Amino acid sequence: MVSSTFDLFKIGVGPSSSHTMGPMRAAADFARLAGEGTARVEVLLFGSLALTGKGHATDRAILLGLAGHVPATIDPDVADSEVAAIRANRRLMLGGTRGIAFDEASDLLFRPRERLDFHSNAMTFAAFDASGVETLRRTYYSIGGGAVLDQDEIGRNAAPEGGWDVPNRFRSGDELLALALRTGKTIAELMRENEEATLAPEEVSVRLAEIRDAMAACIDRGIRSDMAELPGGLRVKRRAPGIHRTLVARQERALADPLTVIDWINLWALAVNEENAAGGKVVTAPTNGAAGIVPAVLRYYERFAPSATPRGVEDFLLTAAAIGFLFKENASISGAEVGCQGEVGVACSMAAAGLAAALGATPEQIENAAEIGMEHNLGLTCDPVAGLVQVPCIERNAVGSIKAIEATRLAMLGDGTHRVSLDQVIETMRRTGLDMSERYKETSLGGLAVNVVEC
Repeated sequence: MVSSTFDLFKIGVGPSSSHTMGPMRAAADFARLAGEGTARVEVLLFGSLALTGKGHATDRAILLGLAGHVPATIDPDVADSEVAAIRANRRLMLGGTRGIAFDEASDLLFRPRERLDFHSNAMTFAAFDASGVETLRRTYYSIGGGAVLDQDEIGRNAAPEGGWDVPNRFRSGDELLALALRTGKTIAELMRENEEATLAPEEVSVRLAEIRDAMAACIDRGIRSDMAELPGGLRVKRRAPGIHRTLVARQERALADPLTVIDWINLWALAVNEENAAGGKVVTAPTNGAAGIVPAVLRYYERFAPSATPRGVEDFLLTAAAIGFLFKENASISGAEVGCQGEVGVACSMAAAGLAAALGATPEQIENAAEIGMEHNLGLTCDPVAGLVQVPCIERNAVGSIKAIEATRLAMLGDGTHRVSLDQVIETMRRTGLDMSERYKETSLGGLAVNVVEC
């Protein structure tokens, strides 16, 4: 089954799609399933969720999810006060409807040395009645991009979340190109037809506009923020507001520098990922850790491409989603599974393809742009310092945005023929992820995380 554009692009909160959004959704689902007689809930976090959960606000997400909140609708400002109240009172409203005692010290347990077989991002919830008898137990896996599978879906080998019956089926880049050639349609047109299998044409445009507007709003919030430092203890300064003031102040001088456009792209990517690191509203693209690349490249298209149109924006997002699906289906978009090549690398590939489509590239050139975008991110590790989505994650998005534009320009200088196919680079990424040491898969046990002093 082909994933929907709106499964890959989801509005939620930072700092992590897999460690914040996914656990919040799982906790909310468990709260919904727990019976009226539930008096206590116990949560166990395993693997990467346990190792970097504190830095990724997994504990905070669990509390909010158990209280009935979901990422798409929660207000980050209200969330802060609610978490503070839960911790002060040691009580929460399970599912938002009934009060139970909840003491993090005994009810939210981290198991960093234990990893469940299916995925490193695993969590188990258990409900107990007033006499201490267990009434419900469920295990969930946060598989990347905010998507969650529960134990039953794993057991019956269910299709990935977001799959649905569509007229244009493809599971590889070769199949996608063959479909475009046979039908004479663009990749964006094929994806639009798939969306219109369940949505009216005008509704597809409305929802794409919502995604675009949410990305733009995140950039603007990051630029306007008056927060001097990001939370978490590393004392990382927010740079986007200052960079914006500098760029605006030197606009006339910038006319003589043809590389000034790079400064603006860097700004937009930094703004999004600083907002994400602060727990703000972001769009998974395809994850939170890589959320700055697609918005930055999309704004580059809107602001700097002479041919930019609203339809071009839609083609950008639809095409990027098609490429993202190929990675999700055939490899992974989870840093805990394959390292940051599955997040920043995939986002770079998606943005390159989206930009190429918006600029009128052929399907072959689009596939080439996507391939280049990933080829030069192969082996990228996920090694966040102190388990925070800050260093090197924020700057990595800026660099990834520039790489995406470079990939598009390289591809459009050619006719789409090239030596390495997108399918080959996706399979290489998957195998590289399997070979990669667990230390470099969002555990903060290797790389920069152990070579940078946390002070």
